[in-house]
Amino acid sequence: MSPMTSRIPDKATVDGLEDRWNSAWESAGTYRFDASKSREEIYSIDTPPPTVSGSLHVGHVFSYTHTDTVARFQRMSGKEVFYPMGWDDNGLPTERRVQNYYGVRCDPSLPYQEGFEPPHVGGEGKSIKAADQVPISRKNFVELCERLTEEDEKQFEALWRHLGLSVDWSRTYQTISPSSIAVAQQAFLRSLARGEAYQSEAPTLWDVTFRTAVAQAELEDRERPGAYHRLAFEPAADLEEATGSYSAVYIETTRPELLPACVALVAHPDDERYQPLFGKHVRTPLFGVEVPVVPHRLAQPDKGSGIAMICTFGDVTDVVWWRELQLPTRACIGWDGRFLAEAPAAIDTPEGVAAYAELAGKTVFSAQKRIVEMLAEAGIMEGEPKPITHPVKFFEKGDKPLEIVTSRQWYIANGGKDEALRAELVARGEELDFVPSHMGKRYENWVNGLTGDWLISRQRFFGVPIPVWYKLDSEGNPVWDEPVVPTEDMLPVDPSAEPAPGFDESQRGVAGGFIGEKDVMDTWATSSLTPQIVGGWRDNPELFAKVFPMDLRPQGQDIIRTWLFSTVVRAHLEDGVLPWKHAAISGWILDPDRKKMSKSKGNVVTPMGLLEQHGSDAVRYWAASARLGTDAAFDEGQMKIGRRLAMKILNASKFVLGATGIATAANASLEDGVAVSNDVMALPVTEPLDKAMLAALASVVDQATTAYEKYDHTKALEVAETLFWTFCDDYLELVKMRAYDGAAPGEAIDASAGCSPEAGSARAALTLALETFLRLFAPVLPFATEEVWSWFREGSVHHAAWPVAAPLSAAAGASADAGVLPAAGAALSALRKVKSEAKVAQRTEIVSVDVLVPEAQVAAVRAAKADLMSAGKVRAMQIVDSVAALEPGVDGEAPEDGATDEIADTTVVRTENAVLAES
Repeated sequence: MSPMTSRIPDKATVDGLEDRWNSAWESAGTYRFDASKSREEIYSIDTPPPTVSGSLHVGHVFSYTHTDTVARFQRMSGKEVFYPMGWDDNGLPTERRVQNYYGVRCDPSLPYQEGFEPPHVGGEGKSIKAADQVPISRKNFVELCERLTEEDEKQFEALWRHLGLSVDWSRTYQTISPSSIAVAQQAFLRSLARGEAYQSEAPTLWDVTFRTAVAQAELEDRERPGAYHRLAFEPAADLEEATGSYSAVYIETTRPELLPACVALVAHPDDERYQPLFGKHVRTPLFGVEVPVVPHRLAQPDKGSGIAMICTFGDVTDVVWWRELQLPTRACIGWDGRFLAEAPAAIDTPEGVAAYAELAGKTVFSAQKRIVEMLAEAGIMEGEPKPITHPVKFFEKGDKPLEIVTSRQWYIANGGKDEALRAELVARGEELDFVPSHMGKRYENWVNGLTGDWLISRQRFFGVPIPVWYKLDSEGNPVWDEPVVPTEDMLPVDPSAEPAPGFDESQRGVAGGFIGEKDVMDTWATSSLTPQIVGGWRDNPELFAKVFPMDLRPQGQDIIRTWLFSTVVRAHLEDGVLPWKHAAISGWILDPDRKKMSKSKGNVVTPMGLLEQHGSDAVRYWAASARLGTDAAFDEGQMKIGRRLAMKILNASKFVLGATGIATAANASLEDGVAVSNDVMALPVTEPLDKAMLAALASVVDQATTAYEKYDHTKALEVAETLFWTFCDDYLELVKMRAYDGAAPGEAIDASAGCSPEAGSARAALTLALETFLRLFAPVLPFATEEVWSWFREGSVHHAAWPVAAPLSAAAGASADAGVLPAAGAALSALRKVKSEAKVAQRTEIVSVDVLVPEAQVAAVRAAKADLMSAGKVRAMQIVDSVAALEPGVDGEAPEDGATDEIADTTVVRTENAVLAES
């Protein structure tokens, strides 16, 4: 018996259930994973590790509840559920939070300070300007990252426990722990050995605020104001000779500041306006550099003047043109987002150099402002700039538009360049069971839209170090093409702090020695390996064989292109398989204006207050009311409905246990309560109304089971809840007196003393229904159902077997008419309406009444007549075919002439024949 098992309280409440049951579950190891089970017995979940960079929001509660319903259903269905939780610690969000929280910034050139304490602690620290942040060493900065994430993780775990997530908390992991770093580094080294990981000096999307490279998957377009500037390029000598024209060529650009980086003009090959110019040259305004006019299919004849300048680099199309047309590189923007001090070598005239000097050292914004002034002063710009709004690429966590700079970076092949690999990854997506299925199209579109391989290196500090070193030649230059790598048994390693194999620390940075790679991997390069990290790929192959490939990947739709795709890439490259069988994709939470909730928009709701106000079961109910892939409105009204349902489960259960006599035994001794419960369920079910209820319940069990098997928790909840309210509002009222078998409702019942067959039928049906409903609701409402289960059963409801229809159908029998319950409920409602309209209490007796019933329901209502009369407190009742009004006191005769009560589809009471006791 669980030490936390309670008897039935005098007054049931949902308040305080979370703390009590979380403590009991932890003590009993209710959700602890049993690794001794076989692969066939295990259901494994690749749970999303939330980013530890602040607080969770209600969107997390929404999607993680969906996953938990799956875990609980699978556990009750007999599976051993592998359900760990992780924390995504590393990456830019954590670094930015640490900078704001502690008022510091990282400067790798500084020495480590023992016992360093930050100048500011607490809040978000956003009032501290970047220039005022105290510079500290990389090691000090990493220590602060670790300190803050540890505190955040404690808060995250407390909230998840309060919500009732049934994860195995003994298997919590961090993406920046030594074991996770070792897994990420081992996977990288194996990709390097297979030729999938490589480094390249190439144009790179660059965030000037964080001064780091950014991958394609981390981009987002934001609408920004801009302007078209119409600029004149004068023809060079070869163009004048070929065309005999001295007319300028006009282009329209939103980035005139990139004129010093211009390497060509481009037009579509079929554009007749510019065909005579192809292969000839023009001169760049202000800088006087001759650049060719070239054709390319990506040029857009209908955009601006139909001819554009190619700069290195203004956008990703420039990169495509530069690469395919084999154009030179003229960089003018540095890693800090400012114009370089020296002009590109092609600018070699005094006038051009002087013009560039006006831009050197300026930010992009200031440089654009100045060059527009210069163009206007020189008469090169035609007319005024034309204001526009256009999409501009940003790092998803950044505040300034991205630039493109040339840098040496590490990549992993992902099909962006290799068509064969791309086709294989598309096929993997077709193999994966997406729920809902249309989410698979997003995956396919992403893979087919890739323009390059996966850039995994980041110029940051708190992350997984890229595990390579580089030899230095006799002149101290790195030999980039021959990286020095560790053996797998050396992992994890930090090349910036540990010497390369075969060297000692004294040889770092000197000719003939080595240098360590300073870059770290992007966060997805680690998160893409969550199945390997939690499954023991590196250090527990026996466990890994039992849980991988995993059964389920639950996640948000916005990270299909990042987390889902990158995980598929790693599993495909390493093991040639999908990492999981199913991908359950949650929708978004919308605010009252129907806008997606997100931290960046400032419209999120933090969940702990909601959990404390409404109760965790109520918040889970709201979350479970939305299907996978469907956006849902934040709705506290739904939470109030969920709380009402949880309370109804407690109160209805108290009634059932009292009416069946189980309560008396349970309050005396739990073991006796269990025995009585089993004995009561074994009683024969003989009454039509009881059979009808059980038949309906059997159908609901089948529907709910099918729904959960299809990852449709909403349908499962919907069908169970619909019948439950009918059970409470109609069935319990109809059978109350019969179940008590002459005793007053609320009076202690001794089930072992025997009862009439009619009462035994009701008690058996009630007990069967209660146990079934508790198990049906357990995945969504774990606290209320566990509370009731503990009143009369040993163990946890969450380890009870998921209900099946067969015992219910057997108890109902082949002759059960499921229509009896709704028909009797409609008749009871009609009787209640009479009393309400007469403004008398529902306990008022009805001396006699005619109930007019649709023809198809007459037999069903008659089958429940005794219960109907008891529940409605009716002394004499005539059940009448509503199409044939009968003579008073005669059942089944032809209708009288002039009868007017002809209602074919609704059960009503013939009011002139309804006699109330008090009237």
